[in-house]
Amino acid sequence: MLIDWQSVFLRVRSALMRRGRSEQDADDLVHEAWIRLTKFALEQPVDQPEAFLMKAALNLSIDAHRARTVRGEEVLLEDVVIVDGSPSADEVVLARERVARLSECLSRMNEKTRAIFLAHKVDGLSYKEIAQQYGITKSAVEKHISKGVMLTATWMEGW
Repeated sequence: MLIDWQSVFLRVRSALMRRGRSEQDADDLVHEAWIRLTKFALEQPVDQPEAFLMKAALNLSIDAHRARTVRGEEVLLEDVVIVDGSPSADEVVLARERVARLSECLSRMNEKTRAIFLAHKVDGLSYKEIAQQYGITKSAVEKHISKGVMLTATWMEGW
């Protein structure tokens, strides 16, 4: 009985690709399984070479997956893309302008409103903590922070 190896290779390759292998990886695994089949067949007869080839390829795929899990994914140097996370010159200029504008906005606020606003927004203090620190009511803190937010939003409009 003659075996149509081309169709057997395609079936094994398809089975590997259905299990998540790329075309290139599947071809490599089929080739390695074929080598194992021929080596094994030199020592003893193989009753079902198609089944042997399929099982060998699937086992090789599992072994490769386990090896990647243990050692980590291998990446070729030419596949590495270096991404520069630093901002562009335009972004730096805009950020500096925003900071200058925000600084101007903060300087326009009265001292107490600015201090309470920054205590909450920058230092992360709660309304209750700020009220205790400044000796005012929680309602007064809310009003200062609301005033700070409104002034900042108005003065920063367009930025």
